[in-house]
Amino acid sequence: MNKMIKDTIAITLITLVAGLLLGLVHGVTAEPIAVQQAKAKEEAYMAVFADASGFEDVTADMQADLQEKIAADGFATSTIDEVMVAQDGSGQEIGYAFTVTNSEGYGGNIQFAMGIKDDGTLNGISILSISETAGLGMKANTDEFKNQFKDKQVEQFAYTKSGASADNEIDALSGATITTNAMTNGVNAGLDAFKHAKGGN
Repeated sequence: MNKMIKDTIAITLITLVAGLLLGLVHGVTAEPIAVQQAKAKEEAYMAVFADASGFEDVTADMQADLQEKIAADGFATSTIDEVMVAQDGSGQEIGYAFTVTNSEGYGGNIQFAMGIKDDGTLNGISILSISETAGLGMKANTDEFKNQFKDKQVEQFAYTKSGASADNEIDALSGATITTNAMTNGVNAGLDAFKHAKGGN
């Protein structure tokens, strides 16, 4: 009986110590991880909006409103994680930068940043998180694929397997139609959010 009590106390103490150590490690690492994530996002925004001198958050209400509107427009599989107003050196608005997550990837969520000028021109996209199949879906993170969206002024993109022949068409990744579809839908969700942000219906 005494041995059982001792063992129970020992296990309880080990669990408490382990819990405290895990909490301590989390406390030490949480801030550097958050700083690194913020830095990666800032670099991604600059990559898709090199003309901007800075970025300013929109209100939480506006972001929620944009999410509601894109869902109503058929983009429920995409989430607008962040909306930033891109500004020039004098603080004037020159466009928007969005962080978008699409849940339709073959390997799960794909998150990327995209920048859109006030005239509707998509500057480009910068992938923040992707876990697609190596050699197939991961090709979505190559310049060859991403640059298909760059400097285009279209309402929506569509992908094709027979060779892009118009500004709104992109070549599908060979053997990775699911990834191509996820990226295309995510970019289209961002374009839709931009339209509503600019007052479009």
